[in-house]
Amino acid sequence: MLGIFSIVTTEILPIGLLTSIGSSFTISDGMAGLMMTMPGFLAAISAPLVTAATARIDRRLMLAVFMLLLALANFLAAAAPDYWLVLVSRVMVGITIGGFWSIGAGLAERLVPPDKVARAVSVIFSAVPLGSVLGVPVGTFIGDIAGWRTAFVVMGVLTVAILALLLAVMPPLPPTETTRLSVLRAQFRSTNTRYALALTFLIVLAHFGTYTYVTPFLEQVTHAGSRAITVFLLIYGAAGIAGNFLGSSLVTRHPRTGFGAAAALLATATLLLPVLGHSDTGAIALLIVWGIAYGAVPVSSQTWFAKAAPTAPEAASVLFTASFQATISLGALIGGSIVDRTSPSTVMTLGGLTATLMVLTTLLHLTRRHTWPTTPQP
Repeated sequence: MLGIFSIVTTEILPIGLLTSIGSSFTISDGMAGLMMTMPGFLAAISAPLVTAATARIDRRLMLAVFMLLLALANFLAAAAPDYWLVLVSRVMVGITIGGFWSIGAGLAERLVPPDKVARAVSVIFSAVPLGSVLGVPVGTFIGDIAGWRTAFVVMGVLTVAILALLLAVMPPLPPTETTRLSVLRAQFRSTNTRYALALTFLIVLAHFGTYTYVTPFLEQVTHAGSRAITVFLLIYGAAGIAGNFLGSSLVTRHPRTGFGAAAALLATATLLLPVLGHSDTGAIALLIVWGIAYGAVPVSSQTWFAKAAPTAPEAASVLFTASFQATISLGALIGGSIVDRTSPSTVMTLGGLTATLMVLTTLLHLTRRHTWPTTPQP
């Protein structure tokens, strides 16, 4: 959980620092959004390749290697004299995401008894909203008072500490399954896996196509100052923690309802922000709804992939990671292109329509009466 927290925080840290980093290198908000595009793109590629290439290596050792790479990436970003070196550091972040998430997200069943797996998955994925509730607002605050480079230095130090903890407390985890590329290709024959890919694509595209540019929206539409934006993001993250645990509880029993409800709430928030987001009260209220919605998304997506491939948990994690991260990259890229040509409000509206399409896709899965494969008994 701490490892994923450091990864998520590093990955989305530029969201809160977008305008200050852009000003430092004299680039547009859309160009600065490449800091979100690069990690997602590289993570999507590295997830299957790295996992397959290291299939016979102890999983704890691989997690440690990825934590070291993340620490180096943060220190490189902090010291980068040119924007292209920042993007190189983001490539390193992407490789870390692809490898660590693919391995770590599926380890819950090896670390706890069978009856605790669902809760363990929820705890692991609580790192995602925690990255928002603590990482991004604190990073934004540090950036405001000490500069954006200091925020990356702090993340680098934190990652080193997490690496030490991982080596100290994590038991050896020799590989129990060999995740070859042929195993991954076989997963695409499953109807439920294809639905999981489609639903993940739509909801992550909707979220990161909009949330990447929430700071410009709050600056230009809500007219909030930097300190107020830090508070807004903190409230959003707190709502995300609640959404994570509510979503994990619901999606385990009712996968379609849980995932569909998250998309519906996200659609509501982003569609109404251009209308009600001119005031602080309206913006905060909708960010709370948005936080609850997105807090449930990672665990809902992971659950769908796991239910679609109960006999190959690591392969399911690889597909989850690759699809999720590829769409983060695409969402940030499309959102940046739109925001440079139109406005943050237009980005919010288009994101809301995309989330609505995801709700309709979930309903299609229901109306066609698709069922889940039987989970093998331990």
